[in-house]
Amino acid sequence: MKCALVTGGSRGIGSAICQKLAAEGNYHILINYQNNEEAAQQTLQKVKESGATGEILKFDVAIADEVKSVLSQWQDNNPDAVVEVIVNNAGITRDGLFMWMSQDDWSQVINTSLNGFYNVTNFFIQKLLRNKYGRIINMVSVSGVKGTAGQVNYSAAKGAVVAATKALAQEVAKRNITVNAVAPGFIRTDMTGALDEKELIKLVPANRFGEAEEVAELVGFLASKKAGYITGEVININGGIYS
Repeated sequence: MKCALVTGGSRGIGSAICQKLAAEGNYHILINYQNNEEAAQQTLQKVKESGATGEILKFDVAIADEVKSVLSQWQDNNPDAVVEVIVNNAGITRDGLFMWMSQDDWSQVINTSLNGFYNVTNFFIQKLLRNKYGRIINMVSVSGVKGTAGQVNYSAAKGAVVAATKALAQEVAKRNITVNAVAPGFIRTDMTGALDEKELIKLVPANRFGEAEEVAELVGFLASKKAGYITGEVININGGIYS
């Protein structure tokens, strides 16, 4: 059984990626979520509607012991399963000016995006190396490449994942494992729901917010066999706001 794991897969971009991989990848989809079980179930339903199989795994990517325990138990229950694709999508924002940023708002954002990448990817990396095949896709952000005022914590976390992507790509390329990052700009999801879309569109040359499905198309390509010679890349998908 070949599997694809998507962290933060219950909603928004994560859910769209689960559906895309289900439709195209011949993968059993592992949908990770932390809080919203109802949304995870809805995503699983859509995965099944597109003819694939899937299941839900509840853990907080930021808590190392929890990640290890849930994934070890899953692996023990599914000894023949091979995770070939990992999409590190889980992330949170705690926006605010740096001068007023609490240690908690700093740590939580770093822990989810950066330590989450470590906790999940490190669990599987030796298995991928033994298997001599893998696709690791890290969801970053325009904030991680350009920096965004009011998001020093998020920019720091995503920028660190960008650097980790480039370094890990070099370590594992000989084993037919690619490691890439996808950096969305303004995408219409729950996460951007509170933003003033009318005002922000003025900043975007494409004159609109992106859709989660457009990001999922790119991830689906990077997860496929066709993308075997692309590694260590950060691909912007932002309507021209930054390149």
